[in-house]
Amino acid sequence: MSDSNEFVPYRGMRVPADTAAVLAAAPRVVMPENREEILRLALRPEAADAFEVAYDVPGHGRVVEATVARCRNGVAVNYGDAYMRRRDPDCMLIADDGPSDKPRFSDRFGGPFTPWRREIFDWLAGQELVVLPFPPGGPKLGYEALLIGPANAAFFAAALADMQGMLAPSDLKGEFTPQAIIYVAPTFRHTHCDGRQVVVHNRSPRMHEVFSLNLYPGPSAKKGVYGVLLSIGREEGWITAHASTVQVVTPYDIIVTILHEGASGSGKSEMLEYAHREEDGRLLLGENTVTGERRMLTLPRGCHLQPATDDMALCHPDFQGNSRKLVVHDAEAGWFLRINHIARYGTDPHLESICVHPEEPLVFLNIEAVPRATCLIWEHVEDEPGKPCPNPRVIVPRRLMPGIVNEPVAIDVRSFGIRTPPCTREAPSYGIFGVLHVLPPALAWLWRLVAPRGYENPSITDSAGLSSEGVGSYWPFATGRRVTHANLLLEQILATPGTRYTLSPNQHIGCWKVGFMPQWIAREYLARRGGGRFRPEQLIAARCPLLGYTLAAMMVEGTQITQWLLQVQTQPEVGEAAYDAGVQMLADFFAKELRPYLDEPDLHPQGRQIIEACLAGAGVEAYRELIPMPTA
Repeated sequence: MSDSNEFVPYRGMRVPADTAAVLAAAPRVVMPENREEILRLALRPEAADAFEVAYDVPGHGRVVEATVARCRNGVAVNYGDAYMRRRDPDCMLIADDGPSDKPRFSDRFGGPFTPWRREIFDWLAGQELVVLPFPPGGPKLGYEALLIGPANAAFFAAALADMQGMLAPSDLKGEFTPQAIIYVAPTFRHTHCDGRQVVVHNRSPRMHEVFSLNLYPGPSAKKGVYGVLLSIGREEGWITAHASTVQVVTPYDIIVTILHEGASGSGKSEMLEYAHREEDGRLLLGENTVTGERRMLTLPRGCHLQPATDDMALCHPDFQGNSRKLVVHDAEAGWFLRINHIARYGTDPHLESICVHPEEPLVFLNIEAVPRATCLIWEHVEDEPGKPCPNPRVIVPRRLMPGIVNEPVAIDVRSFGIRTPPCTREAPSYGIFGVLHVLPPALAWLWRLVAPRGYENPSITDSAGLSSEGVGSYWPFATGRRVTHANLLLEQILATPGTRYTLSPNQHIGCWKVGFMPQWIAREYLARRGGGRFRPEQLIAARCPLLGYTLAAMMVEGTQITQWLLQVQTQPEVGEAAYDAGVQMLADFFAKELRPYLDEPDLHPQGRQIIEACLAGAGVEAYRELIPMPTA
């Protein structure tokens, strides 16, 4: 097959000529008209209530990639290989010669991608196919893309349709011309990739091709589309933030909008959840891992939550206008929610109700499923006996989320999350964060450059130690150069001086096990304060300069939060020596991640100043001088 850039008509679309040849040769091509039709295809009406998605693979025989079960509340998909239940962080490869700091296909596989591309097209031409037109980033932006994959794995197309939306073929009228195409060819994982997840991006001026050589939708239907949006934004001068966004409505009817960023597992989806309560209605602030002591908070009435984005927030100039605050809009039509924290009935009644009794069937992944029964989101498949999969998922279309915000929102507080390990005198670590830190904008930019992956990341296959998710925390999905995104993030911060910046940990504060309670408490506290406004005497410089300011005191609905949870060095089980060991760990990590940017001649001049100040051990006031903090 040719690698022609010529676009030709095909069923209401204009597609590349070699793509049209694949579709013309396939024994059957299905283009679902609506969600009901694609779910019917995913459940294969001719099959039993549970069936295998399998392929005859040369040299491997019949390989079962996944099983699909028809449940009362949707489609349940499970992978027999535990490795396929999470995204491999090293799966992305770049096939073209365009600017990129990512691993090249030729470096890993020792030759050009062109022969593989032709083999993939030949394989697809012999399959019954499902073809799905969709609008990446939503219909408001006018971008167009296409999915082409095997029809027996239509659950993959259903997942993409729920996450990105779909366009009815009857509405295309010959105008649809994709800027991106995702090709799904799962057998190549075995024949060409030694069983590993591989997603190949092949960019040209007219087309961004994404080749998904596996059937887990995380690296392609989810993050592959994210990579397409980042590529478009790189060319046009904007980013898609890796963030959830929520409008928080206090009991006093004050509305504060918080955007929460961070690596996978840093609490983005949790920022949209109501704080989990104990049986008596109180909030468990934390449990001391040394003494067993538990600290509680009585919060008679929490804030009302109006979610706006879950994971991908478009920061597009069409939405920004002249606002001094960052303005974002959701880049997704549905949310790929990780539910590993829901281990039993009653943990999150809000989400459980949506999933157990949905208005429309849902797509579940990595959940134990009994055909024709209700799929329960707290019954996770086991990777091995007694070890639940850490990455169970459900895809919830936005329209099914109560109180959803469908318009662009201006951000009052831009928060950043990090998973933190326990820290004690005997085992010092970087778990030295308090409940809430306030950051000068320059320091907030540095956190988005280093983007720590953090402690026990549940979403990816490799989560050992303190490693970086990369610039913006969206770097694993970007195809270009780090410095380009670093500059875009800094320019965005400089252009939106009305937005404030905070930092909150999850999992541990010193020796206290806290889960996601710090960001839930910070959310309640910031909303009641009207959005991060503090008098100078209310903030004190953290003992670790990279943590900006901590609070002199914190009171939530009449309850004083103990100083131990604000300033970790005051914990008897930690002390100053263990805290300072954690400071050094963070300083070393920042230095390792930031130094390479200084080798980039096109680094933003003000960014160079900020990084040099950090490497010289700057105090928090120095960051404040480099970019002033909002005063109003």
